Amino acid sequence: MDNIILGLLILESRTIYQLRERISKGMNLMYSNSMGSIQAAIKKLLNHGYISYEENIEDGKYKKIYSITDSGKRYFFEWINTPFDTQNMKNPELVKVYFMGLSDETHRKNNIEKYLSYLAERYHMLETICDEAKKIEVTKENKDIIFYQLATARYGKDFMKFNIEWYKKLIKDMEDEEL
Repeated sequence: MDNIILGLLILESRTIYQLRERISKGMNLMYSNSMGSIQAAIKKLLNHGYISYEENIEDGKYKKIYSITDSGKRYFFEWINTPFDTQNMKNPELVKVYFMGLSDETHRKNNIEKYLSYLAERYHMLETICDEAKKIEVTKENKDIIFYQLATARYGKDFMKFNIEWYKKLIKDMEDEEL
């Protein structure tokens, strides 16, 4: 979460609510967008001196607008330029599939169908993000940023599509086995 917040603040200063809103739109597939996790990350980043804030009052409402500091930028760019973590390829839902033979038979298909509905929602959300991104006017300055943000959304969409197809096949295989 720390690096997501730093990356968003490199793009522009934001309130905690603007951070949460942006994380909710596509990034919540990578990390939780809960206010608690965002607040904990902000507290940690403030303690390290990676971000600062400015207090403003707009329309009678008190707001903290967070910005990234120079040390925060150094930290972020050090992180972004390190190789990918090849040890972090986990999918916790597969554990349920692995042990599904121990579960109540009546719940198996129902639970997978509920998960499929969740995956379909996420897929459509990412599809919308990809469609909206095609309408964005890309300037020379933000070309690389938009390219990789869109690549991430396409990855999420393709990943969701793969999972949807895989779980549908699992249900079909389960039904074929029952015959």
